Amino acid sequence: MITPAFELTQDPDFLTIVIKVPYARASEFDVYFEGEDFKFYAKPYFLRLTLPGRIVEDGREKASYNTDKGTFTIRLPKEIPGQYFEGLDMLTSLLAPKKSRSAKPLVEEIAASAELSEEEEEEFDWEIEQTPYKDSAESSLPLQYCYGFGNLRSGVFQRLQDELSDVIDIKDPDQTPVDERRRKRLAAEAAKFEPDHYLADFFEDEAVQHVLKYKPWWVDAHKKMTALKGKSHQDQDAHTVVVFSEEEREQLRKFTNKSYLLDKRSRHHVYLGLIDILLAYCYEIRVNEGDKNVESSWNVRKLSATLCWLESFTSIHDVLVSFGRRVLCYPLYRHFGLVTRAFNDTVMILQLGKAAILKCLLDVHKIFAENDPAYILNDLFIADYCIWIQKAKSKKLAALSESLQKTTLTKSHIGFELEELEAAAVLVQEEESMLKASGRVSRQQLPSSESETSSDSDEPESSTSEDGEINSVQDTLQGERTAPLIDCNGLRQGTNTSMFEVSDEKSKVSLQSTAPPGKLIEELEKQMHTAIRLSEQPEGSATPVLSRPGCVTSVSCSFG
Repeated sequence: MITPAFELTQDPDFLTIVIKVPYARASEFDVYFEGEDFKFYAKPYFLRLTLPGRIVEDGREKASYNTDKGTFTIRLPKEIPGQYFEGLDMLTSLLAPKKSRSAKPLVEEIAASAELSEEEEEEFDWEIEQTPYKDSAESSLPLQYCYGFGNLRSGVFQRLQDELSDVIDIKDPDQTPVDERRRKRLAAEAAKFEPDHYLADFFEDEAVQHVLKYKPWWVDAHKKMTALKGKSHQDQDAHTVVVFSEEEREQLRKFTNKSYLLDKRSRHHVYLGLIDILLAYCYEIRVNEGDKNVESSWNVRKLSATLCWLESFTSIHDVLVSFGRRVLCYPLYRHFGLVTRAFNDTVMILQLGKAAILKCLLDVHKIFAENDPAYILNDLFIADYCIWIQKAKSKKLAALSESLQKTTLTKSHIGFELEELEAAAVLVQEEESMLKASGRVSRQQLPSSESETSSDSDEPESSTSEDGEINSVQDTLQGERTAPLIDCNGLRQGTNTSMFEVSDEKSKVSLQSTAPPGKLIEELEKQMHTAIRLSEQPEGSATPVLSRPGCVTSVSCSFG
């Protein structure tokens, strides 16, 4: 038998079921409905549904067949007029569960009325080998740790060693406990974090700001839901803003309807894992602006520690910290603004309800199905999430979105000292700006200062080099007062002690000596004008300063 494509809609008084049965004989079909049970048969198609509300046979029911489209339209009255049937778009959950057990190594709740046949009961091996009990320390059997949806799987990667490194980052997950997985994950993230990459995206964020402005489909859907709630004050109107495509409906029909036996702790892990997967998906959709590429599968599984490290979280804050760390370590754009935006997107999706969450999970399922070997993650997580979410309680999801919205995440929580890193980078940037500014000012002032000093030749000027020359001249003159004059300067030996007095008199040289004025005085006067060139001494100063070259100074000399 073939399960046909079908679609359910409703109004306050009727439930409408549209069934696509191309090439079926319209004259040979059977319809049965009572309470929550609905059955349809038209060879070779068979459909059995478990409805979310009760229907009744009271003479108002109608059925029609469109030969052009090959569709049956069946209109059934509700037992309670005005009742809202929730979850009509959750097609997998509407399909009646099978009575046969799945061969997959999952614990499943099939149906309360389902009974195992003799053939199914014989599948149990009563001749299983028994061994005496031994303490865990003495046991030679290795302990296997669980993972996957609700931690219901184990031993999967022992059979998939070749694909292991391409799917997850942890080695030998079957022998690695949860705490050790977390320690290894944190160490790997700390080693992968690159401050240069982070600062580059922090300061040069044009591309990041562009993707932050992108609006995915759930933004408009959330606005419509808010507007509908404001008008009607009814939650059921929110389900109408999320519409599944025909491809997505086909995905839902292919899933097997089943329930999961989860204890309280496992359910907690499932809800937190859902947040982690949605965060990674929201990042992927935003940075690629809704388009898929060859990196889409890598982005989703790499940013989700649930998928990449088989992590089991214990709090919402731990989920946010893990996602924030991985965003700043692995993808192309490593910006904290993308972390907060994915956080807000996830809150919107949860507030939209099961339909929006299921739509996102179906997209993740499609991304992984088209990537080898990421399809393994569909078997471990995503397919089970797609089936489970259809039966999840709306109140639970609303409480989850509220708790997520109240949780805060700051840069200090990430653990990479981001605020200190940013502050240090800003200081370095400010210092470089100040140095560049001072360099431009000095280059602008240099030509003007040179022109001012060259034009004002009468003002005194001093410098370190000039002070050194003055001290050298004074030492020389003092030596000449006590030592004989050397012959290389054409000066006579045996000349009496001389003394220089610098005065503010008019420009002339007065030489007084006990020796007769002769060649000594003439050459000394020439030497003073050409070699030493002392400038006029300012008032109140006892130290002579050298004048600039080309300036004639007034020196008064007397010899004692």
